[in-house]
Amino acid sequence: MKLNCIPWVATGLAAILSSVAAAQEAPVRRPPISVTVTQAAVSSLPYEIEAIGSVQSIASIQLRSRVDAQVDTIAVGDGATVKQGDVLVKLDSRQVTAQLRQAQAQLARDQAQLEQNMRDVARYTELVEKKSTPILNLDNAKTASLSTKAQIAGDEAAIENLKVQLSYYTLTAPVSGKVGTFALRPGNMVRANDNTPTGVIVTINQISPIYVALSVPQRYLPDLRLAMKGTGATAAAKPQGQSAWIEGKMAVLDNTIDPATGMLVARAEFANKDEALWPGQLCDVRVRLRVDDNLTTVPRESVQVGQKGNYVFVADGDKVSLRPIKAGREQGGRTVVLEGVKPGETIVVEGANLLRDGANIAVRPPTPKPETKASAS
Repeated sequence: MKLNCIPWVATGLAAILSSVAAAQEAPVRRPPISVTVTQAAVSSLPYEIEAIGSVQSIASIQLRSRVDAQVDTIAVGDGATVKQGDVLVKLDSRQVTAQLRQAQAQLARDQAQLEQNMRDVARYTELVEKKSTPILNLDNAKTASLSTKAQIAGDEAAIENLKVQLSYYTLTAPVSGKVGTFALRPGNMVRANDNTPTGVIVTINQISPIYVALSVPQRYLPDLRLAMKGTGATAAAKPQGQSAWIEGKMAVLDNTIDPATGMLVARAEFANKDEALWPGQLCDVRVRLRVDDNLTTVPRESVQVGQKGNYVFVADGDKVSLRPIKAGREQGGRTVVLEGVKPGETIVVEGANLLRDGANIAVRPPTPKPETKASAS
């Protein structure tokens, strides 16, 4: 009975081996990969620089005294908005005022003396013509009048000097802007040309207009200079933590590039009438150099990077092919394709990282993006 079972076992073993061999020879059919697609488009794309900037006053002036005096009055409050020429501080000027009056009195006295000298010259001239007095008396009268004229010129110069000194006792705003906190109060003494921090009476920052400074990689310098020479490079700044963009223009490029970092400091100017920008504030900055037209673009997510460079997957029905491309710049979530893709071709966006050349695909609707708060731009 054992001998009768052997043929059956052999037959079953042969069938199993045959099925295994058939399974190994049959190709494995993978399921299609779910992807989303879009078409390569022809569009206009702005050429922009994005950076972090800091708000800087165009003018920040520390007010100091040019004379030794006592603070008499402070005309504005801490943090006040002032216009150029507004009186900020008055110092005790009684001494120099008295000296000015004394000089004016001396001028009046010398002017009276000059009138006397001129009358002497007229009288001696008439007497000399009549030969009633020596010509020496006429010469002496003329000399006296010239001396008095010189004294008057000196008096006028002294008065002008005292008026200039008197102006030092009234400190006015050199620019329009905002004052900080006054370091001194009425009754405090100030020293002339005190360059120590304690010598600063108050600091004035110009608020309108105002700068936003940003560092720009040196590769943008040619395009930035070209834009500023032409129609102008526009700028927009958004203070961090806020949603509104503020429009301005590029105004100044620094005269040197930092060799350690390869960065160039540029400054954009903003009217800042509503004082939305504040000195020292950090901002997101966008500088628009130009707008390029007729560019072939694809979504940034569709561009893959391999050992041989950039590539995309082009869909044809339910299959894809790997297509090497020459990629340009990126802006606004899209990449410029310089070579490799034509407008209208179908490009895989989501799921491209799972594909290989010739893979089967199943197109699905794009994944909806989560809602975000809209920001003004």
